[in-house]
Amino acid sequence: MKIYLAHPISFSNFAAVRGYFARAKNDLYLYDVYYPMIAKGYLREEKDFKPSGYKQAISCDHAIIERDYWMVSISDVVFLNFSEAERVSIGCMMELAWAYQLRKHTVVVMPAGNIHIHSFVKEAADIIFETYEEAIEYLVKLIEKSF
Repeated sequence: MKIYLAHPISFSNFAAVRGYFARAKNDLYLYDVYYPMIAKGYLREEKDFKPSGYKQAISCDHAIIERDYWMVSISDVVFLNFSEAERVSIGCMMELAWAYQLRKHTVVVMPAGNIHIHSFVKEAADIIFETYEEAIEYLVKLIEKSF
């Protein structure tokens, strides 16, 4: 089963973003995991990811949207984690909208008071958990088909 990991990237640094995706990938090792930073190690010097304007083939504006859409489209589950978001993530909003339109199972982490609390997010998400740990526990049980 394939899972796409969505998490805010803009305005964060490479180490933090890499750390999050490594942790989530490890926690969801039973899945075939996709995420936006695959094959983007060349960005390791980035101290503050920009939301637009990269010139590399894999990171130019068009490549980002096309590749992320493709990864969402081939996934069975889309996991969006907003737990540490300090700003609204436009990229994650697009990924959630694509997942909703493509009828993917969407699992969202969104604590009380989160900046992403909006009727569109609440209605597009299949399941909303307040903590990362609750969501991971559910996703592991889902793939293991356990209680």
